[in-house]
Amino acid sequence: MTYTTIQGDTWDMIAYKVFSDETLMIQIMNLNLDYIDVSVFSAGTVLQMPEASVIEETASDLPPWKV
Repeated sequence: MTYTTIQGDTWDMIAYKVFSDETLMIQIMNLNLDYIDVSVFSAGTVLQMPEASVIEETASDLPPWKV
């Protein structure tokens, strides 16, 4: 799965838009190391998104009150 940025997107904003969870920005960043130094994206950057299995593993690592 991919996401194409719009002007002004940030890592946490993308994570929230795609997964409704800004904490998943770390997984997105790890899949897109070529852009790791970017804070605010311009339009048209294609980013790889984590698969559902990665997201489920992340959620299961959270304490019960956070899930």
